[in-house]
Amino acid sequence: IQAIIKQVSTLNTNSRYIHPNGVLLAKRLLSTLPPPLTKVFYVNSGSEANDLALRLARAYSNSKNCIFVDCAYHGHTLSTLEVSPYKFDHSKEYGAGRVTSMQEQPNGYKTPGKHLYKVPCPDTYRGLNKSHSDVEKEEGKEHDYAYYVEEGCRYFVEEKNEKVGAFIIEGGMSVGGVILPPQSYLKRCAKAIRAAGGLYIADEVQTGFGRLGSCFWAFQYNGSDVVPDIVTVGKPFGNGLPLAAVITTKEVSDAFESMGVEYFNTFGGNPVSCAAGLAVLDEIEKKGLQHHALITGQYLISRFEDLKQSLPIIGDVRGCGLFVGLDLIKNNTTLEPATKECSFLCSILKEKYAVLTSIDGPFNNVLVIKPPMCFSKTDVDTFVSAFEAAVVNDLSKADLGNVSKTPT
Repeated sequence: IQAIIKQVSTLNTNSRYIHPNGVLLAKRLLSTLPPPLTKVFYVNSGSEANDLALRLARAYSNSKNCIFVDCAYHGHTLSTLEVSPYKFDHSKEYGAGRVTSMQEQPNGYKTPGKHLYKVPCPDTYRGLNKSHSDVEKEEGKEHDYAYYVEEGCRYFVEEKNEKVGAFIIEGGMSVGGVILPPQSYLKRCAKAIRAAGGLYIADEVQTGFGRLGSCFWAFQYNGSDVVPDIVTVGKPFGNGLPLAAVITTKEVSDAFESMGVEYFNTFGGNPVSCAAGLAVLDEIEKKGLQHHALITGQYLISRFEDLKQSLPIIGDVRGCGLFVGLDLIKNNTTLEPATKECSFLCSILKEKYAVLTSIDGPFNNVLVIKPPMCFSKTDVDTFVSAFEAAVVNDLSKADLGNVSKTPT
């Protein structure tokens, strides 16, 4: 707060006038990322960042073909909506008779254009290749979600004789139900995309800046050493102020510059927002918030794993650090989603216990836990106790007949 107050009382202006804060923040941001990510574009939101990332990929590859994951959400601009099944699968904007109608892919999925290709979400609990299914445990089949991305590349290259422009994926898929990619998934996907002429875009808008604890960026989860061609950041970057960015390589930046139209964003990277960004990075470093997220998250997950033994509504506890999801179920064999129960619990936790959570997942049955990075073990105990009380004392007596989805 003090950093913001100091800067706003001194000067705030549009980004046509260069200010040291923007340069200092770019250097600090790049120090957290591996080479050859050396170029920073400032924007105001995650949607803007992903929109620009797609534009950069198109300039580099000369292709608008894009592969993306089912249940993904990348923003609310026209280009990001097209790669966000979380939105377009449920929107009348893309219905029959509309200007943009849905097109069927060879794999059966439908998307808002022939240049778009959707692949299954790499959900190892209840997805196509769920790990606990004996049917799917053939050699090479379990967790083989990268195959679908490779198949998409073959479709564009071999069947359509076209290049792929980009593969975009969230490092941690929140609206997909707190999904973290299986081991080697990103490496195989990036290899296939690049061989098809495209770029790997890592959307870190929700899960970047140390939230997973084990890594600073979610694309590094599971020890992944693949480096994206483009990284987008947002939400926590300005801690409430409008600040987001696109980070890429010189090669991609040069390709974009060669298009002949300069990039300008009036308030992207303004002095006040950049002051906030610098303060955020200071706080993460000085207070050890990444390590704190790891330790607190391990405790949080262990508490819910213990609670799972006595509360059968908890089907799966997943995530890392302070990015955790509880997949709530009605039946441990069929994994029938406990959708109404989840909505009820989310509401009662807020109204009765003063605990805020959110709901995500394709069946709206995943209770999502993404607390502030300062969340403590004492806070974990308070939350777990409240959840247990809500299930045992409140849900057991609730009439779920009129329960609708709780908006979060």
